[in-house]
Amino acid sequence: MGEDEKIVLNRMFSVLYNTLGPSYWWPGDTTFEICVGAILTQNTNWNNVEKAISNLKANNLLSPERLFFLDDEELAELIRPAGYFRIKTNRLKNFLLFLKQEVNFEIEKLKHYSLYDLRNKLLSVKGIGPETADSMLLYAFEKEIFVVDAYTHRIFNRHNLIEDQVSYEELQEFCMENLPKDIHIYKEFHALIVRVGKKWCKKKKAECNTCPLCGID
Repeated sequence: MGEDEKIVLNRMFSVLYNTLGPSYWWPGDTTFEICVGAILTQNTNWNNVEKAISNLKANNLLSPERLFFLDDEELAELIRPAGYFRIKTNRLKNFLLFLKQEVNFEIEKLKHYSLYDLRNKLLSVKGIGPETADSMLLYAFEKEIFVVDAYTHRIFNRHNLIEDQVSYEELQEFCMENLPKDIHIYKEFHALIVRVGKKWCKKKKAECNTCPLCGID
């Protein structure tokens, strides 16, 4: 990557942060809640995830042990608002089994693992892919890793920073090599990218004229 692209990438963050302000993302009161949200947000929007998490909170079930021993059908019904609720029930139960076997449900102990040791362990859990694992690592476990997603790919490709066929790992490496190694920046830039992708840089139509990134490159 050339110096010009590096300058553009960092300018993007500055412009978005100064224009849009902090995102206060990822919402969640506990490490475990953030992890549950990372699984539930797969293939849905956050409003639906909030409804599902509210159901769990209302029933005093938002803890690893309580959810682990909860009947699958009851859990599926509670998280129904998040969509694909039976699939996500299985994924949650897989994660809960991992927590039981790895740290006896004491999720905070995972914060003491090294970044890539914990990442490999999370990726070994069926139903947890790179984006979900990295969201947990960055937001729940406070690890220095950049989360990339479809919005990241779309925006950076449209600004000629990356090729269309770049892989998840290549895009992540691109970001981490050319941004300051700062958890706050990793969190905030990811959240700002999502905001831009939803409001301006849409899949079928880019509203470039009103986008904060208009003319950035």
